[in-house]
Amino acid sequence: MNVLPAVLTGGTLGAGLALLVRELLRPQPALGPALARSTPASVTVTEADWGREERWGRWLLRHLGRVPGVRVPTTNLALLGQGPGQFMLKKTALASLGLLCPVLVSIPWILAGISLPFYVPAAFGLLIAAVLFITPDLAVRDQAKRARQEFAHALSAYLDLVALKRAADAGPAEALEKAAGVGEGWPFRYLQGALRRARLEKIPPYQALTELAHAYDLPVLDDVADIMRGSATDGTAVYKALRARTAALNTELLADQAAEANTASEKMTAPGALLAVLVMLLLAFPAVIRMVTV
Repeated sequence: MNVLPAVLTGGTLGAGLALLVRELLRPQPALGPALARSTPASVTVTEADWGREERWGRWLLRHLGRVPGVRVPTTNLALLGQGPGQFMLKKTALASLGLLCPVLVSIPWILAGISLPFYVPAAFGLLIAAVLFITPDLAVRDQAKRARQEFAHALSAYLDLVALKRAADAGPAEALEKAAGVGEGWPFRYLQGALRRARLEKIPPYQALTELAHAYDLPVLDDVADIMRGSATDGTAVYKALRARTAALNTELLADQAAEANTASEKMTAPGALLAVLVMLLLAFPAVIRMVTV
């Protein structure tokens, strides 16, 4: 008689967990910020260009933004191409799901005649809601960290290309634009958009790179802008400076990869030791049982 409510409760929880995994593993970039990065400054994205989810999220952001502890990582979201409205809507939806989870789980107990105190599901609901509310922040932070690492790898190749263009007596602006036009990944598209905007607005290209570095928190790009800002007619000096920065950047990237590999190896030490102990217990179990039973 109580099978149907249990099935409905399990289906609801399963659907909520599936949506949670889908949102965390496959974040959808916002169209508005992407268009704003790829178009000149004179072309702006208005509120009419926002999607329905972005408008709802902006409404929540206006009302929840004044609550202490509610913070939106705008720089990381801009780097990932996600809108702050969608981010806030996701946080609110996950928190609401966390509040409902204990209630849905307690329905079969209530139908079975087992009464639970009110504060038990309420406390668990608040705890789960708090954990799910900060989950998008952690996911965005990790994704932004990986995106900056990917940008640093692409910038290493970009520096080599700029150095080769300068060694071929190309001007600073020409070397930066031609080197950026070679790549096809999203870091090169960011560079192409910044340099295109510099050409249209008649500003120095190193200024556009500096603004790009500050907008997305890319300190490694600041070094390129500083080198090109101090460049004069001597292409050889700039070539040496760019190659030296490329070598230093490659060393930093290799050191970071080695540190990550060591961390991963250390994390595998405990499971490996536990597995060895379990194998030893499994092998010794028959002998111990025989000694005890004799």
